[in-house]
Amino acid sequence: MTKPFSQACENNKQPILAELTQAFSNRSAVLEIGSGTGQHAVHFARHLSHLHWHTSDLVHNHDGINAWLAEARLDNLFPPVELMIGRHALPDIPFDAVYSANTAHIMFAEEVALMMKSIGERLPAQGVFCQYGPFTRNGEFSSQSNLQFHHNLLSRGLGGYKDISQLQVWADELLTLQQIIPMPANNLLLIWVKD
Repeated sequence: MTKPFSQACENNKQPILAELTQAFSNRSAVLEIGSGTGQHAVHFARHLSHLHWHTSDLVHNHDGINAWLAEARLDNLFPPVELMIGRHALPDIPFDAVYSANTAHIMFAEEVALMMKSIGERLPAQGVFCQYGPFTRNGEFSSQSNLQFHHNLLSRGLGGYKDISQLQVWADELLTLQQIIPMPANNLLLIWVKD
């Protein structure tokens, strides 16, 4: 099979890695929610070799993820498990960190709320959740292109942008937002920690 390819993943993998190197420096196992093409998983697992990196996604994305994994042949990178928030519980594997990129604006509010709650419940004390993507802050879009993309998502029947203050409500005091890091292309990396 031809490996799926995302130019956005290619563009943002290095800036994200620079932040994950610090955020996950003392973590041992990561659950990636929504591994997409598998590009991020391969890049991050290769450069963060101290981590066991567990991929997950909808079943129809598994072949593409597995194609990337098969080519990379990394001992610390694990095949995808089926995961759809709202249909499946988080997988029964040990992890002390979670990573998810470009999922919250695709998902509906109730799904993101459940994801935040589930992560908060499952992470151990001092566990870290790194959440990447476009978000609004205090109801404001960071750019006109983000506003247009939000309306495009809604027109396609998808969930649209989520506000950081709403994510904090959904985190339900289980997770504390420690950092909001500006990233290229009007994206943010939110670093949550379980107290």
